[in-house]
Amino acid sequence: MKQLGISVYPEHTTKEKAYAYMRLAGSLGYKRVFTCFLSITEGKEEAVRNFREFCEVAHEAGMIVSADTNPRVFEDLGATPFDLSVFHEIGLDIIRLDGHFGEMEDIAITHNPYGIRIEYNASGTIGIENMLTCGADAENMCFCSNFFPQRHTGMGLDRYIELSSRYKNAGMRVASFVSSQQPDTFGPWPVYDGLPTLEMHRDLPIDLQLRHLNAINLCQDILIGNCFASEEELKLLAETDLTKINMRVRLEDDITDTEKEIVFWNQHTHRDDCNDLIVRSSWPRVVFKGRSIPVRPRKDRTAHRGDVVIVNDNLEHYRGEVWVVLKDIELSDQYNLAGRLPEEEQILLDWIRPRFAFGFLEAE
Repeated sequence: MKQLGISVYPEHTTKEKAYAYMRLAGSLGYKRVFTCFLSITEGKEEAVRNFREFCEVAHEAGMIVSADTNPRVFEDLGATPFDLSVFHEIGLDIIRLDGHFGEMEDIAITHNPYGIRIEYNASGTIGIENMLTCGADAENMCFCSNFFPQRHTGMGLDRYIELSSRYKNAGMRVASFVSSQQPDTFGPWPVYDGLPTLEMHRDLPIDLQLRHLNAINLCQDILIGNCFASEEELKLLAETDLTKINMRVRLEDDITDTEKEIVFWNQHTHRDDCNDLIVRSSWPRVVFKGRSIPVRPRKDRTAHRGDVVIVNDNLEHYRGEVWVVLKDIELSDQYNLAGRLPEEEQILLDWIRPRFAFGFLEAE
């Protein structure tokens, strides 16, 4: 099951704000908090005390905590791959390794007696098959992509798919980051241009970032990389249906109530015998059989990628069928234009496969 998460960097804010944010996210059903130990500046005792309280608040809010670490953090806290007692004392649930100790150590750390999961970098090439062959405990392993504060440095889609597929296919849980679009958000470093995993997501609405990652379907945990996301953003993500691919559509002004009901019917499924011209939902012609769909004149005889059309009364046998156009095609007056996907939403069309469920949300 997919889970949502937030990120909190307590060294850059107050306890009151950090804890209120975690409690709000927990109340909305978020399950993970990501934080960063790489930017710790206080001494060991103070860091342990502060992060123990941090983890307690997160746990009370119903969330687990993961923290970015590297060999230097281990050294500063007096930990080794064979001794994670300080992280257990803190209450940490997941240790993310931003760096490696060595093959033997990277495997040994998965056998810690505390059940702390070890999260490897999904944005790098990890010898997962060799690790498992050499005895790494798969139950204590997971993966998390990087986020990228600097514009133009985020992962490309093809590379993300290549690496994430590798780890998901090995049975690993994978986490990735989306980015709040609120002004004045921050991460662990003094760079403030969003914190997405995919560069193409940097300026997109946060719910579209989520729906795109959900459509790609290679990560199970989707975390907001920067903070603080607004309460509106948190609620929007929490209310997003992740059981199918949902696309926002901007409806035509003269659409009828019946057509609108058909568009927002909640059981659209792409046909198994599909082609590369349209996404085709045929069941509405059965469910809405007998309902009139009067012909509405169209100015443009060419249907363009992202157009949502409905078969009208001029083709009674197929009346009510819904198409989403993938490539420009010429259409007769048997088809009404119901609406259009905004251009940014069309990235979702590439992920609707045969027999996949999909749906529509109304665009503003």
